[in-house]
Amino acid sequence: MFKSLEFLVGQKVNIDEAVQILVAFGYTRATKVFKEGEFALRGGVLDIYPANFEIPLRLDLDDDTVRAIHGFDPISAENIDEHTIVLILPFKTSSKSVFSSEVPLNNFVDIEQGDYVVHNHHGIGRFIGIKEFDIGVRKKEHLVKRPNSFDRESVEHLVIEYKDGDKLFVPKHDIHLVQKYVSFTKRPARLHKLGSKEWLATRRSVEKKLRLLAAELLRTQALRAQLEGFAFSKDNEWQKEFEARFPYKETPDQLKATFETKADMESARPMDRLICGDVGYGKTEVAMRAAFKAVMSSKQVAILVPTTILAEQHYYNFSKRLEGFPVKVGMLSRFRTKLEQKMIVKETSEGKVDIVIGTHRMLSKDVSFKDLGLVIIDEEQRFGVRSKEKLKHFRLLADVMTLTATPIPRTLYMALSGARDMSVISTPPTNRLAVKTQIIGFDEDIIQEAIKRELARNGQVFFLHNRVDNIETLANDIKKLAPQARLAVGHGQMSARFLEEIMLKFLKREIDILVCTTIIESGIDVPMANTLIVNRADKFGLADLHQLRGRVGRLDIQAYAYFIVPKHILASPLAQRNDTSSVGANIARQRLKALEKHSDLGAGFHIAFEDLQLRGAGNLLGAQQHGFITSIGFDLYCRLLKESIEHLKKEVETKHEPSSAKHLR
Repeated sequence: MFKSLEFLVGQKVNIDEAVQILVAFGYTRATKVFKEGEFALRGGVLDIYPANFEIPLRLDLDDDTVRAIHGFDPISAENIDEHTIVLILPFKTSSKSVFSSEVPLNNFVDIEQGDYVVHNHHGIGRFIGIKEFDIGVRKKEHLVKRPNSFDRESVEHLVIEYKDGDKLFVPKHDIHLVQKYVSFTKRPARLHKLGSKEWLATRRSVEKKLRLLAAELLRTQALRAQLEGFAFSKDNEWQKEFEARFPYKETPDQLKATFETKADMESARPMDRLICGDVGYGKTEVAMRAAFKAVMSSKQVAILVPTTILAEQHYYNFSKRLEGFPVKVGMLSRFRTKLEQKMIVKETSEGKVDIVIGTHRMLSKDVSFKDLGLVIIDEEQRFGVRSKEKLKHFRLLADVMTLTATPIPRTLYMALSGARDMSVISTPPTNRLAVKTQIIGFDEDIIQEAIKRELARNGQVFFLHNRVDNIETLANDIKKLAPQARLAVGHGQMSARFLEEIMLKFLKREIDILVCTTIIESGIDVPMANTLIVNRADKFGLADLHQLRGRVGRLDIQAYAYFIVPKHILASPLAQRNDTSSVGANIARQRLKALEKHSDLGAGFHIAFEDLQLRGAGNLLGAQQHGFITSIGFDLYCRLLKESIEHLKKEVETKHEPSSAKHLR
């Protein structure tokens, strides 16, 4: 049977036996936990760093009862998220790549009463509570030999209701077979009938289709593996000097992503790595180190970004970090004149420019490289279809690194990790504070107070208004609220030179308030801008609002985000009518509620999950996969996909194994 140790809030725990089980599972006792496979017990607090978890867990115990379960930052000891139920897997087995549909990829099992759930063997039902059953007198079992002893034993069961009111009682030791049902569709789940063959048929059908998807993913990976790439040289002294200039302490995930990227670059196999991380979590630093490494091997680097503003930001940051090194950086965007662009194109083709940063302008036919070694694509999903087709060509010419701040749910990442090279940065930078988020109506007093507080600490303010036709009028109104402030307006319809001048002034802290459109959405980093005010936030998608919120709070300073919505959206309860305006208001309200709920550090992964539920998974996985998820639930979909990938990989390995090795087994 699959072994696990479960903890539930409100559960009575024999702490001595729990410690013995952890030791038997391969965990090591420590004074503090810093790495996977460690646990620590201090008074009424049990800390565990389970296998395959991103952060350790803290169980607060009171009189042997679990009062709370939190994930926490091992460095600051700050609580990050809260859980109702957790599942601890044996460290000895789960540290190996052992996956099956019986083992949950998501170790957190946050199920609330009334939630739809999926049981691996019985299908979709509704969780209606926990019930304790007395299973009679039985011999006590201990990990350490003791004299024979007997006791009455009761076991907690999850109670799941199925079609026609049938109930399934799942004992605690089988809790790993149950996961919350997530389908990314607004329709309520259809309950299965206990004992019917429908669930088995549905599951088998999806498994068959997932094997085809897994085969396609692995085929793409295998084709790349057959290509002969360039093996970059090992780190030299300049590389170490460049990295030592980083003004912050690297997070463990940043270091891991950097190590994985360098290992890819140093191998002869062409790299195609996805770096996935929340806004402000340090993806750019990983890209900088990779770019510098490429230049140290006398190769050129192309950095593609979706917006002119982001190109300017990267150019500014790269140029600053590379001062004193013989590395030339160029930029191709509308912020450069035709003559300047022509000169950069010429020097790039001659190999005189080492790192070229640009928008889709870099994909033009006139742009060529003398010796391109690395392509870095920032936010690929923001490029158009034609641009993406051209980007495919780059993957045949050089190593490719893709950065995305649209986080992938961990379960899907775990499923795809066997068929895609991915690095996830999910640990926040040291001393980073969560952005305090408020949803408000348009209130001049609140706006004035927010601006006044920011300027009093010598900070800067983003005021986002996404309508060019009346942005100047609004800017005048804001100026009246803060007459002493240096205010400027920035939007995409301005001349390139004028907009560049404004953005540089804002970066250099010569402007206090920037009233702007969504030109700031992608990646712009102004450390002293720590108040964001977004007008008509109801017009934005959830992921977009989270991206915007990521423009502030880049240092260890408390940042604030105010999302302004019409008062009818703010005040009225969820509308019951089905007319278009009510449905739109409902969706906007759900987005804003999710944004307030997930305002903690690392909220992007929760936001991504909520966003998938609000918008559907079609964009991420395609319409057909969306249907499979609806049939069996997201978690089981990911488990089965992971199982298919692992199974096919083993088949391929066995097929290519030398015959002598087969005989030795």
